[in-house]
Amino acid sequence: MKLSYEINEETLQDLINLCVGLYAPLDGFMTSLDYHHVVNDMKLSDKTIWTLPITLDINHETFVKAVDADQIVLIYRGNEVGTVKVTDCFKIDARSDVKKIYKTDDINHPGVKKEIERFEFRVGGKVTLSDSSLLNNVLRPEKTKDVFSQKGWKTIVGFQTRNPIHRAHEHLQRVGLDLCDGLFINPLIGWKKKGDFSEEAVMKAYQCMVNDFYPKNRVYLEGLKTHMRYAGPREAIFHAIIRKNLGCTHFIIGRDQAGVGNYYGKYEAHELAQALTRGNQLGIDLLLLKGPYYCNRCGQIVSEKHCGHEDPDVLHVSGTQIRDTLNQNRRPDPRFMRPEIADVIISLDDKKFI
Repeated sequence: MKLSYEINEETLQDLINLCVGLYAPLDGFMTSLDYHHVVNDMKLSDKTIWTLPITLDINHETFVKAVDADQIVLIYRGNEVGTVKVTDCFKIDARSDVKKIYKTDDINHPGVKKEIERFEFRVGGKVTLSDSSLLNNVLRPEKTKDVFSQKGWKTIVGFQTRNPIHRAHEHLQRVGLDLCDGLFINPLIGWKKKGDFSEEAVMKAYQCMVNDFYPKNRVYLEGLKTHMRYAGPREAIFHAIIRKNLGCTHFIIGRDQAGVGNYYGKYEAHELAQALTRGNQLGIDLLLLKGPYYCNRCGQIVSEKHCGHEDPDVLHVSGTQIRDTLNQNRRPDPRFMRPEIADVIISLDDKKFI
């Protein structure tokens, strides 16, 4: 028996990413066995490190029918986009599981809220893509690996961001450029919470930075289409795995990577990375970099690893403060963000934020 089911944009993007290899070694939505291994142990059932569930949620009516189905045809905006070979049907305990994944079940956490709002019924199985036009302009491992090869890069450091570039992130990227042949700036341009910077603001800011400030042929910029989970340490590792699949040899993990609010410790992602990657099981080298800040006495962006000064000489680069200032169409302190970058964002007017 064949079923059809309407999916949302985030599920469509997961389908595409599974099919093009961004989520390798996954080739489909997780079964119960892999799901529970990931939730409880941050590994697939074959012991491969994997930190976030990738699942297909369906309503109860479809779930009842899916138990006897061979496959489900996935529909997006009225069009068939792919299929799932039904291998497993299961129900999750969302409240219990989100606390393990996000370390909180607080509904004010945007990732928790989004997960709690999904159906608890899941279907696992291998996926196929029906509409090849969905691959147009999609980030694919074969493309990025070809770009890196053409540039002659042997070592490539990936950088994940959901925000326009500020001085602290610039510092981290320049450290990466010192260590590797090339820098792959790979902003996330999928779903983000309301109030975050828009895709246009992020990409235009980085285009300015790449064109006007970074060395030619040392930097490659392209967006990653997937939604933010705001899962902090677990998501930092998830992002590293994606960049490994895209051909990166190194990946930068900074302060409060993929975090939100005060749900995670400043360097909790570093701690998880060190615990999970002993013996380089991940297949990519992680650059665990301390959070940069501006020191008035040093007169530059520094980190605690090479600056011995403390308050009141230290000015921490605040993303919230930068966002609030730009929202008033004013330039942030030039010690926090380059004026040229600020002007690009300000020029977007009411398109700066989601």
